[in-house]
Amino acid sequence: MINKGYEETGMTLIVKTVTRITLGFILLYGVYIAINGHKSPGGGFVGGVIAALSFVHIMLAFGKKVALKRLHSHTLRISISIAALIFLFMVMGPWRERYVHIVMPLLEVAIVGGGLFAIFVALVLLSKSDKDAE
Repeated sequence: MINKGYEETGMTLIVKTVTRITLGFILLYGVYIAINGHKSPGGGFVGGVIAALSFVHIMLAFGKKVALKRLHSHTLRISISIAALIFLFMVMGPWRERYVHIVMPLLEVAIVGGGLFAIFVALVLLSKSDKDAE
């Protein structure tokens, strides 16, 4: 369970249950959009945005404490860095024509999705909660 011990944080039980059910489908849909839309302008970007929104969905449904406890900041930084290095490796290598149509959509999802989610996490961490304002 994602929210074990944190029943009082986040949204209602209905929203948490719907999040658990739909999370994998949203992430899979983002990857599907990136794979099938990478040949048109903006297809990979849209897939990355949908993938990032699946992680934002967790944070909104279960609360900041649960989401940040499950996601370590170094994991996000490492995944974005590895995706960027693979992107450079694929672009600069002589084999780019052969594998670019397979790897590029997934890299776009990793770079765009990871970057947008990192921006969202930074905004959440920098925002003041109601308890901090008192």
